[in-house]
Amino acid sequence: MQVRILVESEIRDVIGPPEALRSVRAAFVKLARGEASLPGVIGLHLPGGGEVHVKGAHLHGSPFFCIKQAGGFPASVALGLPPNSGMVQVFDAETGRVRGLLFDNGYLTDLRTAAAGALAADVLARPGVVQAGILGCGVQARYQLDALLGVRQPGRILVWGRNEEKARAFAQEMRSRYNWLPVEVAGSAYQAIEGSEVLITTTASRDPLVREDWVFRGTHITAMGSDDPDKCEVMGQVLAKADKVVADRLEQCLALGEIHHAVAGGFITAGDVYGELGEILAGMKPGRESEDEITVADLTGVGIQDAAVADYVMEEAERRNLGQLLSI
Repeated sequence: MQVRILVESEIRDVIGPPEALRSVRAAFVKLARGEASLPGVIGLHLPGGGEVHVKGAHLHGSPFFCIKQAGGFPASVALGLPPNSGMVQVFDAETGRVRGLLFDNGYLTDLRTAAAGALAADVLARPGVVQAGILGCGVQARYQLDALLGVRQPGRILVWGRNEEKARAFAQEMRSRYNWLPVEVAGSAYQAIEGSEVLITTTASRDPLVREDWVFRGTHITAMGSDDPDKCEVMGQVLAKADKVVADRLEQCLALGEIHHAVAGGFITAGDVYGELGEILAGMKPGRESEDEITVADLTGVGIQDAAVADYVMEEAERRNLGQLLSI
């Protein structure tokens, strides 16, 4: 048996934001139509602050099924290593044999997370966006902005981070990448939220950053930082105020996301959730229906996203004969 091994540089050559957007969109549609097998999430917390998430899925009709491990280890930074790690195992859907090992170092997780954010904005945000606000200035903030620009063209970006130096570095980097786009540093979370038709939260905060009295009519919020039961970026009152609250996967959001906290706090019930992102993308439910709706997308990261990008990489790698073949 031969196993195809790809490293991060090879994976980056195969897939970027446009390919991830198309692949993840198709995966959410399949999920909504019942055409995906999706197990529960495994979360592992380690002494020292490290956390590991294991997710996977099979998209019906694909020759593969995939299991993804992604971790965040803050202590790695002091050792001169990236804080994120990851790899994806790709199996033959007919025989169960290993077909590929994708040593992506978390790249595919970042890419598919941003793709879901862009898809949420595409169906839930106003068509014309004058200003977008981003809370957080780390790796995912960069990916979210890259992906957002694939579906909307905001007039300016405001970014806020707890570390002002890092926020300024983010703004400078994004201005250099997109020299037509003004990217400015906000003095507070409130300043980034005020006047933003699209707000993207990308932090690992345990304390809510977004208050209900800061959110005006017509705002869309993509909340993607709460991928763990203890993380919370948005006050439950914001979800209660929203006209539409959308989950990437309701069952998962009730255990992990902003919906989890809002339900636990008694601000909303599971029945108040409008629907899942895939239902909107599949045309089963409408997305934004008026200019003044407040919408919230709770994105906790679903295994079908990992399967979508891994399937694409494997199909392209086999077609182009990329990577190293290991006989076992």
